[in-house]
Amino acid sequence: MNTFTNEFTNAINHYWNSFILSLPKLITAVAIIVIGILMSNLISGLIQKRLLKTSKDPLTAKFLTKALKMIFIIFIIMMALYAGGFGGIAAGILAAAGAGAVVLGFAFKDIGENFIAGFILAFNRPFNVDDTIKINDIFGKVKALELRYTKIKTFDGKDVYIPNADVLTLPVYNYTEDGFYRLEFVVGIAYEDDIDGAKREIMEVLNNHPDLISDSEHENFVIEDQLATSTVNLKVLFWADTKDFRKAAMVTKGLVINQVKKDLTEKGYGLPADIQELKIYGGQAGIPIILKDEATIGRVNKSKN
Repeated sequence: MNTFTNEFTNAINHYWNSFILSLPKLITAVAIIVIGILMSNLISGLIQKRLLKTSKDPLTAKFLTKALKMIFIIFIIMMALYAGGFGGIAAGILAAAGAGAVVLGFAFKDIGENFIAGFILAFNRPFNVDDTIKINDIFGKVKALELRYTKIKTFDGKDVYIPNADVLTLPVYNYTEDGFYRLEFVVGIAYEDDIDGAKREIMEVLNNHPDLISDSEHENFVIEDQLATSTVNLKVLFWADTKDFRKAAMVTKGLVINQVKKDLTEKGYGLPADIQELKIYGGQAGIPIILKDEATIGRVNKSKN
């Protein structure tokens, strides 16, 4: 019993003395980590401000800042391990990282693809912050470019996170890159109405509307589109400023439709609804109607009497 007690006491004293001897190294390691994290926050903030001033591209600035901050923190942790006397652990981590890179590459293939795609998009991408884009069926404004995903805010309030690999490989429709977007609608006039006159009235609305754009590259016009059942359909095509896509696609288009309708009706143009024509073959003198409801038959008989 005394032997076991002595061995246990000696072991405790040995580990305590080792801890006391390594305490300065541990304090140094902790100090390196704390100071390193504070410095990483400070340096990343300065880098982000500098990138925003030089490139004026918030997506690239934020993405590169996060990537550099992550690399800096990993470097600080490795330094702290060496300073704390855990060089073997640090070397083991590096060796394991190198050996496990292949395994992790297969296990986390999608994560690696998205991470690499994020770097590519940071330097070469088809959109900026607040651009209105469409990827597959997802339609909304770009809010952020992260290391693994691109965040889009849809117009009905949903936050959608699309993997960067999909953003890089799928077609991206940018509605606001150059600030111009063409809108269109169809208006039907009666067959007896003057088509050229109706087109002139509509063009007057387009030329005088303050929110529409017309220049050598963006021309507003009206064309005959279809001879429908009861109307001659005219297609109205016009350009609007799409920096705020919701206003251009909804409010501006609605105002133009409203004004076109008012002007055409004031000038006497008919805007008839669809008319269904019923033709009877076989020489019938009238349309055969069968009333099955007794109450309806009684009302019809009373009206005849």
